[in-house]
Amino acid sequence: MNRTVHWFRNDLRLDDNAVFNRAAEASDELVGIYIFDEINFERGIHGGQRMHSRRAFFLWQSVMELRESMRNRGSELYVFKGNPVQILKELHELWSFTSLSYSKSVGYEEREREADVERELSANVQIHADWTHTLINMEDLPFSIEKSPDVFTPFRKKIEKYHEFTPPVDAPDVVPSFTGEIPAKALNYFEELDLDDFETDDRAALDFNGGELAARSRIEHYFWETKSLLEYKETRNGLIGADYSSKLSPWLANGSLSPRRVYSEVKRFESENKSNQSTYWLIFELLWRDYFQIVALKHGKKLFAENGWKGTPRKWRQDEKLFNKWTEGETEDDFVNANMKELKHTGFMSNRGRQNVASFLTHQYKIDWRWGAAYFEEMLIDYDVASNWGNWSYVSGTGNDPRKDRVFNTQLQADKYDAQGEYRSLWLD
Repeated sequence: MNRTVHWFRNDLRLDDNAVFNRAAEASDELVGIYIFDEINFERGIHGGQRMHSRRAFFLWQSVMELRESMRNRGSELYVFKGNPVQILKELHELWSFTSLSYSKSVGYEEREREADVERELSANVQIHADWTHTLINMEDLPFSIEKSPDVFTPFRKKIEKYHEFTPPVDAPDVVPSFTGEIPAKALNYFEELDLDDFETDDRAALDFNGGELAARSRIEHYFWETKSLLEYKETRNGLIGADYSSKLSPWLANGSLSPRRVYSEVKRFESENKSNQSTYWLIFELLWRDYFQIVALKHGKKLFAENGWKGTPRKWRQDEKLFNKWTEGETEDDFVNANMKELKHTGFMSNRGRQNVASFLTHQYKIDWRWGAAYFEEMLIDYDVASNWGNWSYVSGTGNDPRKDRVFNTQLQADKYDAQGEYRSLWLD
């Protein structure tokens, strides 16, 4: 009997999950697991937590909805907290599963986890892993990972010219059932993660709820109900409100939403309405996201180094007092402060805001860029290892920006994007 465990990671969906589909087709019994990795509850390089309870709760919501989807199809999903290697070893002793499937990650630590799991289990378990986190097909690139372009524009042009996009696959109607024993360490309540309480804020741009259904609902609203997609390129630098941008990033980050499903919906929207620069620009942003995935895969541990993967020596300050002024939104710059207040109270910030506060920290305060990236890792509900660390290295000058020492003038940015001061009033008054 082929008994399979599917280890859900950043693929918290059944829709367009080819790895899970293959496991469901090939297995006599199948069960899903999700592990809140203990490494995410350690201290980061910046001195704070690596995952704020707000993001953990968004993840929990996503996993609970996924569990319901598994149960509705005849299977089960169990949730754990701890070391994935140890938990999988214990589950193998309990269940004697013959196969393990999972989605690959591009992050250095995440890949180390994968290697550890394979070392421990591969002698007794068949392991099947593949990519599910990108729009582009990672097995069919027009270049090798090692020779992938380090600058976005050549990357994008090669992808658009040579790459054929893979359509999404539907979720299976039925999943093999599972007769294994219920693990004693399985979690049933968010409180079992033993995290700090957090408050919601009614000034938040959007009330983000985890899971596939919320992701689909957001697409329905942004694409079809309001047709805001048609104005995305013009409004994407906004700061206030639900619809200045798609705000799909939290669901894309934990895999509740497939980028191929988003691409497919954009193409359907274009065929039923019209295509313009805005509809293209959402796909353009998905390619930016994929670009950073490949950057992370290509450069590995170097992406997280003090001087980035370029290795150009820089003198960074490690001034806790200045850094705390930045995190608390108490700098001398009110535009930076407003954005940092929004992040602290909601776990979200506009792309325009992220660029400005990152530039301010690294170029004005000259604080170690990794502290800023680690703080974003802690606070953002849409944290994605490649997008976060890739963007921070880009803005700080340690990564892929072809322009040397690009610095955002936060005062000019405030004048341009918050001319009436409405955003600053919202978060500072």
